[in-house]
Amino acid sequence: MKRIIGLTLFLILGVILSACSEKEGELPKVDIQEVFEEEGEVTRVDVQKVNEKGDYEDVVTITDPEKLNLVKKSLVNVKWNPNVEAEMARKEDVFITLFHSYDKNMPERLYEYRIWFEENETATIISNKETEGFGELDRENTQNLKNALAN
Repeated sequence: MKRIIGLTLFLILGVILSACSEKEGELPKVDIQEVFEEEGEVTRVDVQKVNEKGDYEDVVTITDPEKLNLVKKSLVNVKWNPNVEAEMARKEDVFITLFHSYDKNMPERLYEYRIWFEENETATIISNKETEGFGELDRENTQNLKNALAN
């Protein structure tokens, strides 16, 4: 009887130790491409440019699959800092809304991105999505994004 109790306690201790063995404070690595695939298909992008006065221009809707794919690929390459709340000194250059469709019977999910094009040909982006937040985009992907958003 003592052996059974001792063995049971030993097994419970082993389970507890193995469950607590992961390093505390490490965040799991997330593959952004997988996140976009889980997000469903991007069905359209609404683009609002900001004029020199700081007013929004009319909404332009992008539905071309090639341009949608280019926008999606550009946003996958953003280096996100999800725990940063940023404020910018000037108004964004472009405000875009991505429409993600998960299921034909469900409404689309909308994600908003405020984009600033910098002088060094990179972009700064602020997203309303919790897992993204504040991010930066390199030159090549910034140029691809500009091309996709051009009329």
